[in-house]
Parts: sequence; structure tokens; C-alpha cells
Amino acid sequence: MAALRGKALVAYLVVCIVWGSTYLAIKVGVGELPPFLFGGLRFLMAGVLLLGVALALGDQLPRQLSDWRTQGIVGLLLLGGGNALVVWAEQYTGSGTASIFVVTVALWMAFLDAIIPGGSGELGWRVIAGLILGFLGTGLLVGANPAEILHADLRGPLALTCASASWSLGSVYSKRHKTNTSPYIGAALQMLAGGGAVALLGTALGEWSRWHLTAKGAGAVAYLVVFGSILGYSAYTYALRHASPTIVGTYAYVNPVIAVLLGWLILGEPVTARTFLAMALIVGAVVWIQFSHKLPVPKGLPGRLTVSRSARPRSDGQARVFPS
Repeated sequence: MAALRGKALVAYLVVCIVWGSTYLAIKVGVGELPPFLFGGLRFLMAGVLLLGVALALGDQLPRQLSDWRTQGIVGLLLLGGGNALVVWAEQYTGSGTASIFVVTVALWMAFLDAIIPGGSGELGWRVIAGLILGFLGTGLLVGANPAEILHADLRGPLALTCASASWSLGSVYSKRHKTNTSPYIGAALQMLAGGGAVALLGTALGEWSRWHLTAKGAGAVAYLVVFGSILGYSAYTYALRHASPTIVGTYAYVNPVIAVLLGWLILGEPVTARTFLAMALIVGAVVWIQFSHKLPVPKGLPGRLTVSRSARPRSDGQARVFPS
């Protein structure tokens, strides 16, 4: 993790730990509330709160239309396509299993970061081998033989696969389209765009008739607003600005350990030998990809790369100490 240092490393560790616990909160929430309204309103509330705090501390809204457009697209891909599908899928999938599927975010990021122009790595045979190994692990998790697949409820796995791809595409898109907004304003605008779209979808599907806020539902919403969204999502956008998507995407293989343990301890979700074998294959694939990830060497510098004093990166003056 040499590319992650200082505040970026702290942000990365926050994502690893905090998001591992959000799968349990989502599982509790979708047991009490309709999924799309639950996910959409959570991000709308978090976006409003974070935007208010950021503006009060001196941050400014984007001045360019392109920045607004970028934040909107990223919000739709990350939260509308990514997180909302995870919430929906947890109606049919345990929280630990869902977290293992989301490990494939790291695989998708490595793949997209390599094939989309402007990336920080290349897609060599080692990365391809890691991708294949990861998908074999995912196949094992859902049931690789035809008989199990025919009798399995595939709504959860298919939705989680699409969620991972959408989240990864949004992350890479964000990295390729830099803006002049602070990480916190950017995170708030993304939550407002994604949360608003998901809430509108829930409204269109008639979910308000099933909205009955219970104590458990309110607790899940509150936890996800504060920890999952304001703290976790802000930390993710901050880390993504300071390292490649392939490196930041490795947060996904830390999350399942926490999610599986919490699901087992609190919800009594079953943990089998196949679960651990599938996790080992997927995590092994992700670690393999990280060791195989190569940064491009500038032309004319075939040997050791030396950085002159004038070429060292400089701060743009917009960074703020990450909130504790």
C-alpha cells in the first residue's frame, strides 16, 4: 500500500473497517423497510447533512457545469447502480454472502482501470489470471454445478454482480474526470444525485405504501447515514483522489471478514466450509492482482525512475484534514 500515505491511508482504513459493518445494518434495514426508499432516503439525508457542514466550514459549490455533471454521473453509478442494488439484493442474500460478492469490486476496478484510457496500470497475464480466479471463487459461492444453479435464487447474485460492476465503473470514471470541488462537497453532491434517483425509483414502484418506520428501521437508517455515508463514503472519495482505483479497491477484501463475523454473531447467519473456500479464492485473486499491478514507466526512463525536486507533486491548496 505504498501509494496510500498519511490522511489517504487513514481514509482507506476507515473504509475497510466501517463498510464491513454496513452490510449488517443494510440486512436489518431491508427487513423493516422497502429497499429503494430505504437506500435512497438514507443518502439524501446524508447528502444534505454533509453539504451543510462542508459549506459551513468554507467549502464552495462547483462553479463549472462540467463539475456538476461529473458528480451527478458518479453518484448515479456508485449509489444508484452500485449501492442500491446491494440493498435490493440483501432481501435474497445474507449479509456475509453479499459482502463476499462485493469483493469482486476490486477485480472489476483492476480490469476497468487497465482497459479505460488514462489509467495507472496495465492488464497483463497476471491480472487476467487473477480475474479468472476471482470469478471461479464467485461461481463456487453461488453454486457452480448446473443442478444447484437451476434451484438457486439468482436474483441476489446477479444484482450483486451488476452492483460491483457499476460501482467500479463509477470509481474509475471519477478518477478520469477530475473536478475542482473538495472531496466532501463532491461526496455530498454524489449522494444527493444517487439518493434522489433511487428514492424516485422507489416512489415509482409504489414503496411508500410499505414504508412503516420501526425502531429497528430507524436505527439502521441512522447508522448508515452517519457511519456508512457521511464517514465511510467521504473517506472513500478522499482515498480515491490520492491513489489508483486498483489500490483503493482492495478495501473490498477486508469488508467480508467483518461482515461474516457480524452476520454470524448477531443474525445467526450460517457459515459453511464452501463460504470460506470461496472467500479464500476471491481474496487470493485480489491479492494476486495487487502484486501484479504495474505502474506505467514514462518514456525515456527505462531503468530506475528518479523524481526531481521540481517534479514532485504539490498540494492544490484544497485539501483539509480528514475529520476524526
